[in-house]
Amino acid sequence: MIILKYEDLKKLFEDVKEGTISPEEAAERAEALPFEDLGFAKPDYHRELRKGIGEVIYGEGKTAEQIIKISAALIGRGQKNVLITRLSAEKAEAVKREINIDYYSDCRIGIYGGIPEAEGDSYIIVATGGTSDLPVAEEAALTAEFLGNSVIRLYDVGVAGIHRLLAYNKQIAGAKVIVAVAGMEGALASVIGGLARCPVIAVPTSVGYGASFGGLSALLAMLNSCASGVSVVNIDNGFGAV
Repeated sequence: MIILKYEDLKKLFEDVKEGTISPEEAAERAEALPFEDLGFAKPDYHRELRKGIGEVIYGEGKTAEQIIKISAALIGRGQKNVLITRLSAEKAEAVKREINIDYYSDCRIGIYGGIPEAEGDSYIIVATGGTSDLPVAEEAALTAEFLGNSVIRLYDVGVAGIHRLLAYNKQIAGAKVIVAVAGMEGALASVIGGLARCPVIAVPTSVGYGASFGGLSALLAMLNSCASGVSVVNIDNGFGAV
């Protein structure tokens, strides 16, 4: 694997400009842009170029010190915005002392660099079956906003009172994507899938009584939806829905 440092990449562009190497050769070399070995982590500085967004830090299981060092490494290499998911309040306080982040306690997200202005007129809907699903839904909604999307939140519109959902038919019809977050029996995704013309991303949550099996019932119900255009992510994975 060819590993390029920043200085190498700059020279690579200069060589293309001067005609000493071809654009095709430069593209081949750029496929393996650098990462840095911090000993406990390898921040991926190529992520934004390769995927369109920079690396996101999963905070659970990492120490505050590790999160600080990874964040500093990403910021130091030019990443303007950093998203930290599953960040406890205690770790957030420690991170704040070193990195200027905004912390959203309801969904345990930390953001460096702020949330950008939404681009265009389109929007994503994040809907929940109940208020208990809000932590997962807010993880999805904030991630979508972090990525430059406009988000409409339709919370507590589950099938136990389906008229609450039907009151938003116009917004549902105009959405470009709908994220349906629900626990219990997970029926919300199927209902929205039967109403919407856009793709539906279903997020099962671990909310529910004993036989919900920590979200497994909702997961299986969503996987077996008879509505077309419904995709399903892992239990409680609001970030993965976006």
